[in-house]
Amino acid sequence: MLYLVFSVCCSVLVSVLLKLAPRQRLDMAQVVTWNYLLASVLSLVLLRPSLASLQTAHAPWLALLGLAVTLPTIFLVMARAVTRAGIVRSDVAQRLSLLLSLLAAFLVFGETANSWKLAGLGLGLLAIVGISVRPRATVAAPSGERAWPWLLAVWVGYALVDIMLKQVALSGTPSMAALTASFGLAFVLMLALQLWRHASGASPLQWRNLGAGALLGLLNFGNILFYVRAHQHLPDSPAVVFAGMNIGVVVVGALVGVLAFGERTSVWNRVGLALAVVAIGLIAWGTSG
Repeated sequence: MLYLVFSVCCSVLVSVLLKLAPRQRLDMAQVVTWNYLLASVLSLVLLRPSLASLQTAHAPWLALLGLAVTLPTIFLVMARAVTRAGIVRSDVAQRLSLLLSLLAAFLVFGETANSWKLAGLGLGLLAIVGISVRPRATVAAPSGERAWPWLLAVWVGYALVDIMLKQVALSGTPSMAALTASFGLAFVLMLALQLWRHASGASPLQWRNLGAGALLGLLNFGNILFYVRAHQHLPDSPAVVFAGMNIGVVVVGALVGVLAFGERTSVWNRVGLALAVVAIGLIAWGTSG
């Protein structure tokens, strides 16, 4: 279970870093770029994925390219959501993206629906409504600026990533190989964008963004590594790992947002958070059956 705790901590610390980035005047596009450089290197060195499947004629390069575009995009969206809606609501929206993934599993991938999963789906949708309600007074977003579009984008974006990964898995490509290739492609694409921004004078490259990107990459990769290790050490309890990870991030993220950053939550937000925990638990229970 220690691996699961580390994975939860890394995930929440990513949100903390995204929250602090504007205060340090970091260029998030540059930070995200360097994040994928380190994540790619660490994936190759520590996970040692089998890349042979990527050398076949049937390698899903179109889906991998889609991931390479979507992953950094959703990272930047998450950064904006954390700034405007806060860690509490953004982390819940991210974790509840599993609802759309579950819906896609039913409608696209032919997964069997049961009463537990359907109940979790229904409660999860109510939870999304609850966390989207803006508190009457909040320091997370500038006055008059709406946060719910960013929460919605986080919800949909992370589900899109999960759906793409499932499509890649159906091609026979191992998930770790797919992630490593996607990280590498994302870095190449983002680096090209940053070089253009630097050359045009729009945003010169700065060392502090490189340092912050390395930290973000370490946390991002740590989240993945420890989650994989948790599954490896609990091979007969995938639902426990799944529920522990998602519920852990929701609960710890809420505590950090409220206690460390003084984020305000409305009654509806708190109800939504509680419903999210129950929904994740129901889906995990339905999956274990």
